[in-house]
Amino acid sequence: MNESIGLLNKVFGFEGFRGEQEAICSQILGGGDALVLMPTGGGKSLCYQLPALLLPGTALVVSPLIALMKDQVESLRELGVQAGFLNSSQSPAEAREVEAKLLRGELKLLYVAPERLNTDSFYHLLRRFQVSLFAVDEAHCVSKWGHDFRPEYLQLARLFGYFPNIPKIALTATADQATKEEIIQRLGLERAQVFISSFDRPNLFYRIAHKQDGRRQLLAFIQSKHAGEAGIVYCLSRKKVEDTAKWLCTQGIKALPYHAGLAPEQRARNQEVFIKKEGLVMVATIAFGMGIDKPDIRFVVHMDLPKNLEAYYQETGRAGRDGLKADLFLLYNLADLITHRKFANNPDLPPEVAVHEEARRVWFLSFLESIRCRRESILEYFGEKYQGPCGACDNCLDRPQQKEGTLLAQQALSNIYRTGQRYGVGHLVQVLMGASSPKIKQLGHDQLSTYGLGRSASEEDWKGVYRQLMAQGLVKVDPEGGGLFLSDLARPVLKGQAPVFLREDAVSFQRLAKTSSRPTRPVAAEFSRSDSKDLFERLRQLRRELASERDLPPYMIFNDKSLWEMAEVRPQSLIALGHLYGVGEVKLEHYGDDFLRVIRDFEAG
Repeated sequence: MNESIGLLNKVFGFEGFRGEQEAICSQILGGGDALVLMPTGGGKSLCYQLPALLLPGTALVVSPLIALMKDQVESLRELGVQAGFLNSSQSPAEAREVEAKLLRGELKLLYVAPERLNTDSFYHLLRRFQVSLFAVDEAHCVSKWGHDFRPEYLQLARLFGYFPNIPKIALTATADQATKEEIIQRLGLERAQVFISSFDRPNLFYRIAHKQDGRRQLLAFIQSKHAGEAGIVYCLSRKKVEDTAKWLCTQGIKALPYHAGLAPEQRARNQEVFIKKEGLVMVATIAFGMGIDKPDIRFVVHMDLPKNLEAYYQETGRAGRDGLKADLFLLYNLADLITHRKFANNPDLPPEVAVHEEARRVWFLSFLESIRCRRESILEYFGEKYQGPCGACDNCLDRPQQKEGTLLAQQALSNIYRTGQRYGVGHLVQVLMGASSPKIKQLGHDQLSTYGLGRSASEEDWKGVYRQLMAQGLVKVDPEGGGLFLSDLARPVLKGQAPVFLREDAVSFQRLAKTSSRPTRPVAAEFSRSDSKDLFERLRQLRRELASERDLPPYMIFNDKSLWEMAEVRPQSLIALGHLYGVGEVKLEHYGDDFLRVIRDFEAG
């Protein structure tokens, strides 16, 4: 692997491999197949890009998003690697130019959209050049019941069958056991070696809070921790995306909307601005994010609940890809849980898939209310053992308490049963509080034994109880009317045969902000020299200027981790600069003198 190490340093600017990268590259270079499960930011792309440079011919990379292809190709060209893409965004003349380069043997990597693979013309093209390897990015898109399913991915097995001796590599950052098995089966990777890296992202801080005033909580979070930094805010609906983005702008936060209802040109423009400019917030539905290779996203906020823990992991994984600290903040309340349950009902799912999806939802809801280390729970979901506390989640930082809540649970469950198991939370809480409303009197619910039984607690307390009973699977939601009914798990609780423990509701966000040990500026807090932050900011300014001149995202010049090392190490020669993280030969040649000049001027005072 000496040649691999040489290219790793020369082209990518890395001193050595990380984790399983070397073993994966060896598998592909040896002609074998591989399935790679590696978290975002773990270096998946290198696992096919490096073998592509070493093998004769051109690597064919299947990628589901146009923006991702463009980003990857631009990044490779900045490294001095000849790469191209073919997708629907190109004119016929542009596509012909790429094909001509391909046939002349000038490309080491070709990125293609999956739908192009189904055309006769592309099969004919494939026969006219040497394919070095097949790489399938975002391989979980082949999962028929997954949230990112792309039917075109199902045709890949047929394509691979025409080229049985070409090594294949499928890569994903999110896959539980069932999804992993589906990828293997649908892509014909039964002989592939499976590489599973740790799903731990130690640089991410997990925080989950009860939603009270969502907008104000969001604003306090951004202003206190990430002012002027890039982030993503996820919302469930298009309207909420638009309203939240506009409101943030009125509060002095530069924000852009992104959702499927926008014109394609507007979506593309907003995405390009977000990638190329620093310090912007993208407010988006889940239509945004997959394949976004912006390493300096410092936070991800969920204003509504993701589908399940796998979706949450994937969406939050877009933060901190540069390895520097980033924050994750999820807000939810009882209404969100009810909405989550109602949307979960899909009569078209086969029974075995429906059971699996329900198990995923139950796990996610219990995760929300758990007092365990968040990291420990997430890694357990992906089959990985981890012993908390991690010191980088809300539960470890300010450990919540559980209380014996069997009596409260029995009262809440009995109230559902006695009112007929068809009313929403608002009505149920009013009955427990002894409210004197016309509806309660008309229904005769003021005559029930549970009427007024809960006057000693507040309305919010009872909503919290129902929220946790729902999360624990004791209560379910009618997807049609939104009424609550009892699950089979409720019977032993009502009979006194099973205890219930309830999490004391989390403290307010204001207190969390005070007790958090997280810095306002994650990058600056890492410096060992008192003046390194000032040098870091000067290097960032130079990066902005160079990126603007070349119409590139700033991170394609150097990412924050590279600038951090420059500010700390302060190299005085091109040789010394070339030893730093992410500084390969081509970047050193293009930008080395400019960055050295800033460092020397700073040192000179």
